[in-house]
Amino acid sequence: MVERTGLVTMGGNPVTLLGDEVRVGDKAPDFVVVDNDMKPVSFSSYRGKVCVIAAVPSLDTEVCSTETRRFNQEAAGLGEDVVIFTVRMDVPFAQKRSCGSAGVDRIVTLSDHRDASFGRAYGVLIGEVRLLARSVFVVDRDGVVQYVELVPELGQEPDYEAALAAVRELT
Repeated sequence: MVERTGLVTMGGNPVTLLGDEVRVGDKAPDFVVVDNDMKPVSFSSYRGKVCVIAAVPSLDTEVCSTETRRFNQEAAGLGEDVVIFTVRMDVPFAQKRSCGSAGVDRIVTLSDHRDASFGRAYGVLIGEVRLLARSVFVVDRDGVVQYVELVPELGQEPDYEAALAAVRELT
């Protein structure tokens, strides 16, 4: 497995990302994660939709919670052809509890805790702590990556406006 360093820090300390880098223009890798009911979800089942994949380290941090609520709010204005996913390493029942209490109901929350299928496929699995690096991918209806942001410090929020602009160009 490819190891990449010098791209992301956690609390100012460099971490190692596992997996190949996914770039704009690449075919979006498929992955299988689980939903809040522990059922497998294959990314390929969303082909034909514009997809936003927001990877976050853990729901138990303020930045991750803020990001999830912001994307949930934005989802309301993006239309039926857009699906926003938040992918984390947290176990599904913790996600369900956290998102339910925060009123998150317009995005799909998924867990990569079983196999790190998403983290490895998109090159955002942090080797030292088995969390996902904060990142955003926008994938068009044909399954081609149209936008990528790898947030350089885990404690920072992504550039929401840039990601949403990429989505709007596709809808």
